[in-house]
Amino acid sequence: MPSRSRKTTAEVLELERLADSASDVRQVTMGHRVFLSIKRAIVHGRLVPGYPVSEAELAGQLGVSRQPVREAFIKLADMGLVEIRPQRGTFIQRISRREVENARFLREAIEVAIARHAAEVASAEAVRPLWDLVEDQARCGVLPDHSQFLALDDALHHEIARMADCERGWRLIEDLKAQMDRVRYLSISSATPADTIVSQHRILVQAIADRSPDAAEAAMRHHLREMLKSLPIVIENNADAFDL
Repeated sequence: MPSRSRKTTAEVLELERLADSASDVRQVTMGHRVFLSIKRAIVHGRLVPGYPVSEAELAGQLGVSRQPVREAFIKLADMGLVEIRPQRGTFIQRISRREVENARFLREAIEVAIARHAAEVASAEAVRPLWDLVEDQARCGVLPDHSQFLALDDALHHEIARMADCERGWRLIEDLKAQMDRVRYLSISSATPADTIVSQHRILVQAIADRSPDAAEAAMRHHLREMLKSLPIVIENNADAFDL
């Protein structure tokens, strides 16, 4: 059991009631919004690995009935983010090193191909948003809250997939990378400095801008293998968050 002090579900979530959520999620179903909110709280580490979560508390915090929370737990269990124990409750799953490594391997296989194709079809107009995202990320890297930095990271990778006309590839990656994202939130302050990530992104975007498929593929591969270096450090610093 983790050594940090126990908090209630409401205290660690600090989520708005879904009826008042931001406009970017208003077009999806309530059930999906509940799922995304709980998933985000797990990935960001606000729901601590190993601790129980209360269906009733979450429903009250989000301003919904218990049914969408129950359905979200089932999806999150399939993703390896929660464990449902009959007659005992639902618990936040510890991070599986094996699943992180498998997800990283599969993500690399998809994204190096996307980066290569993006370089093949790149235009100056298409690359401009990539540079904007890199510079936005560089500015966010100095802030103590890394949420926006990592959101811009996702936005950059998504934009590369979009310019390569491979949105489905990005959707596959999103499904794969939940465990990786948990490590990313733990590693940004202790294992992989923000300026390292920004530097790798600049090299990647420059390769795409130069329309060099080989360089873009190599840059993406190098970038995604950063986690192989940071993972042992993250595990050492957060041993109680991992199921080895």
